[in-house]
Amino acid sequence: MEELYLFLKGIIDPLFIVFALSAVAFFFCLLGRNKSGALILLLALILLYGLSIHPTANYLAYRLEKDYLEKSPSSGRKIDAIIVLGGGSHDILSARGTYPTEATAARVLAAVRYYSRSDAKQFICAGRGEGKISEAELMSVLAQELGIPKDKILLEVKSANTWEHAVEVDKMIPNKSTVLGVVTSAYHLRRSEREFKKYFRNVVALPAGFSFSSAEKGPVQYLPQARSLHMTAVALHEIIGRWWYVMKS
Repeated sequence: MEELYLFLKGIIDPLFIVFALSAVAFFFCLLGRNKSGALILLLALILLYGLSIHPTANYLAYRLEKDYLEKSPSSGRKIDAIIVLGGGSHDILSARGTYPTEATAARVLAAVRYYSRSDAKQFICAGRGEGKISEAELMSVLAQELGIPKDKILLEVKSANTWEHAVEVDKMIPNKSTVLGVVTSAYHLRRSEREFKKYFRNVVALPAGFSFSSAEKGPVQYLPQARSLHMTAVALHEIIGRWWYVMKS
């Protein structure tokens, strides 16, 4: 019964419905002998299917996160400062406020846990974001609610991307021997680690969460799903970001 429930959830996914309707359109093109249109539609269907199934998304997540899957991130390392990188925020007019995305909230939660287990003296929140209130300020509020003393928190509110995070934090911390624990989503960690190592000799990569999963998903994993397509899009965005940063460095 559980498998049937998962299958029914899968086939009512909006992406699956679009895929199914496109497949029907493909067969109508064939019946109407519109070979060129049918070929283009077939190629689009193949691409859409490949990008929106769980095995593809999970493989890309593994390739981005594999360096951090099998080792304890802090394993006895001394850490002087924890920095958490913003993962997005947005204004909600009806609620009259700026709110962190799930990624930002997860990063703050992980950063607080790492801070409480380390001997770090500073907790740095980094990111400007797109809301009326900066991501750094939003993360600071969350961190304080989770027990971080306000006088231990530093705000970096100017940076808009990974490269700028490192540049701005470099200005804040004159001692380049500072052991810096960088907290962000695991898929984003290698690029972040690389940027901070340009300025600090001792950088500890601290994953806030993983997209990769070892759990078996059953046949439903081969159905096109919006969630899987989103994971794939995030992974491809990160891959392009890595290439771009390598080219411009």
